[in-house]
Amino acid sequence: MAHELGAALRIVRCLRYVTPLREGGSLPAIVEADDDGMYVVKFRGAGQGMKALIAELIAAGIGHALALPVPETVLVELDPALGMAEPDPEIQDLLERSAGLNIGLDYLPGSLPLGMPGGSGVSPALAAGVVWFDALLSNVDRTPRNPNLLLWHRQLWLIDHGAALYTQHSWNDDLAAIAVNAGARFPRIRDHVLLPIAGSIHEADARLAPRLNPARIEEIVAAIPDNFLDGLPPFASPARHRAAYLTHLAGRLAAPRAWVDEAEEARRAVI
Repeated sequence: MAHELGAALRIVRCLRYVTPLREGGSLPAIVEADDDGMYVVKFRGAGQGMKALIAELIAAGIGHALALPVPETVLVELDPALGMAEPDPEIQDLLERSAGLNIGLDYLPGSLPLGMPGGSGVSPALAAGVVWFDALLSNVDRTPRNPNLLLWHRQLWLIDHGAALYTQHSWNDDLAAIAVNAGARFPRIRDHVLLPIAGSIHEADARLAPRLNPARIEEIVAAIPDNFLDGLPPFASPARHRAAYLTHLAGRLAAPRAWVDEAEEARRAVI
């Protein structure tokens, strides 16, 4: 189910490792938790590192603020002893490295990957909203090759946002430079899988941008656990990390938004 991400995230405890999802490069897995829920867990010990988990959290928070169909996101407490029962050494090692808090997304049983967007029933307004969302977050992973879109109960769902906010991997501890570069265009939006069926991106911008006021952005960033940020370069403290994400997102949302114009140009080129 979709869920409102506020200043605090729900924490559940993993009771059982059910099965790996080997189509994901980071080896996520379906787990059973102590709230009787099933979650797709992205592990802190996976090769993509903590910044991919942070991107997942921020994308989920923004997606929920925009009323986009993003599965509920929780923090999953993992006991490394859980791996002792796993016969696969790779999974054992991953679970041992992932002790503590990880990210879980509500499991959508029976969901199917979106094929061709035409004829899927996805409305032009929703498609435009997803394009706008991915352009805001510089998400490089919503292409025909790797759409990260599911259909569940005849509704579209957005998953796998670890590749969003890709510029964070090149940041230095310089908030002024982050602010200067935040509003950059995003040429890869031209590869977005939903562009051929999207409505006006400018109209989506008018609908969605007002929902992301500074207080809401601050609330989303505050939900990132300190131990996701502590000791993570290039910033010396969790507070400094949060300031960087706030600076970047505020810069992306500041008018005029060149990335919105670019997304609309890309849409017009394919319709």
